[in-house]
Amino acid sequence: MALPYDLGPPASHQAAFGLILLETDETLPIEALRCFSTPGLGLFQTRIHMDAEVTPTSLAAMAARIPEAAALLPAGAPLAAVGYACTSGATVIGSDRIEAMVQNRHPGAAVSDPIRAASAALSALGVKKLGFLTPYIESVSAAMRALLERQGFSIAAFGSFEQVEDPKVARIAPASIVEALVKLGQDQDVEALFVSCTNLQTFGIIEEAERQLGKPVVTSNQALCWHLLRLAGQPTEGQGPGRLFALG
Repeated sequence: MALPYDLGPPASHQAAFGLILLETDETLPIEALRCFSTPGLGLFQTRIHMDAEVTPTSLAAMAARIPEAAALLPAGAPLAAVGYACTSGATVIGSDRIEAMVQNRHPGAAVSDPIRAASAALSALGVKKLGFLTPYIESVSAAMRALLERQGFSIAAFGSFEQVEDPKVARIAPASIVEALVKLGQDQDVEALFVSCTNLQTFGIIEEAERQLGKPVVTSNQALCWHLLRLAGQPTEGQGPGRLFALG
């Protein structure tokens, strides 16, 4: 027996978002849920292959895979904003190039990535002198430092866990991240801290680190979620952790 039915708006009737996650990312899909939990928001995810070792070569190789990954995001409800969720990958490939590839599949969507989002977040907080923490090997961290400096930021203090294996990055203890941030943030020239990498567990420690340091802490996941909401014209205040999400 065929039954009648009515059609209504999609569950993501307020705004739909897309995330292109690395195959190895275990952290962002969990942390992002906090920021997109408002009824009427939809968060759709796809994955892109990434080698387990994070090197400039493996990061650059993802460029060829972005169009296919973007095509796997649902097109039934127009996406308001899409995030390519790799800070180091966006540094190597380039934010503008990523934006063009994603918009070729989703023409109406705004596009961000963690390094573009971090730059917007740090500018919104009015800070320029950074303490910069990464989990990467030197060749990857150096490219990011250079990009941030080209964008007008100065690196007053820098530290890295120097880990090449992305699965191990997801296991770095949050307490170790706080300890590293406090060490970097004690430099009097540091105005704010930036923690790079979507696989680091940071949502649970941002506010504790800010309390200990008395300075803003911006992380890849926090900045990306904040920026996607802003690009879609959605409220951000209280939608995530830290001073960034306290901005009106």
